[in-house]
Amino acid sequence: MPHWLVIDLEATTDDGGWPLSDMEVIELGASVVTRSGREVDHFQRFIRPQRRPLLTPFCRQLTRISQPDIDSAAPMLKVWPQFERWLGQHLPKLEGWASWGDYDRKQLEQEWQQKNLDSALARLPHINLKQQFAQARQLKHALGLNSALQLAGMQFNGQQHRALEDARNTARLLPLVFAV
Repeated sequence: MPHWLVIDLEATTDDGGWPLSDMEVIELGASVVTRSGREVDHFQRFIRPQRRPLLTPFCRQLTRISQPDIDSAAPMLKVWPQFERWLGQHLPKLEGWASWGDYDRKQLEQEWQQKNLDSALARLPHINLKQQFAQARQLKHALGLNSALQLAGMQFNGQQHRALEDARNTARLLPLVFAV
């Protein structure tokens, strides 16, 4: 049975947002799911940012990620190889990977380039579930994750703006996109 990888990232930011080039990943959440949305495995790690290691009050409040979580985390150069080892066991069954919107893909591509990291994800197709959901539902505008879940008759499970919980909630919408 084919599987999909759903990824969500949390990154450094401040009130009003930062340009992508200034953001760094602080949490990686990934869920391997079947096309029906059943979770097969998951991965979650905090990541210590290098350029701005001190989280802004806005970022801490938004994500509920504490400074000690980040201070004790490994940098991306150590976390990414751990993720790739974990991912390797799932690669034979993966059809591709997905995220809610294009931000996560762009942020990962930036991190790979800046840190000279190789990734199996770069060789897999990526789908923007936010756009796919909007097309499947014939919406004029793409919705945020929570609004899309509500439209689908679901409630958000867990804490919003936490990588693994966002990935798992995104994965719940995957079957609705594939059903079309």
